[in-house]
Amino acid sequence: MPTQITGTFTFAQWDEKPVAGADGGARIAHAAVTNDYAGGIEATGTSCEYTIAYTSETVGTFVGYEFIDGALDGRTGSFVIEQRGAFRADGSIDCALTVLPDSATGELRGLTGTGAFTARGGQPTSPYSFDYALEG
Repeated sequence: MPTQITGTFTFAQWDEKPVAGADGGARIAHAAVTNDYAGGIEATGTSCEYTIAYTSETVGTFVGYEFIDGALDGRTGSFVIEQRGAFRADGSIDCALTVLPDSATGELRGLTGTGAFTARGGQPTSPYSFDYALEG
């Protein structure tokens, strides 16, 4: 049975660069992001890389991978999460999280899990929820 944890994360840095397309219209961008996690996940300065496909100035979808090195429910190690989500017209961001299979190290080896967050426009800190299991 999975264990559920909650917490918050804060965008520590967001560096977005255009790849193709026109400002205000359909375009692709790349963003390098660092986050700080508190709560069930404790980690600072994570490394996340996003590819974003905008359909208008502020609406689009994204996929990214985040390397987290820290603690999960008090167990130390690292793991990678895949993030898939959307930027909404109201400024919110909805995102689903999935642990990349076989990516966990240390006391987190065998980690599986899924989670989600909804970020509100203009707010650097967002709540997350995460359900996980440790196998092996």
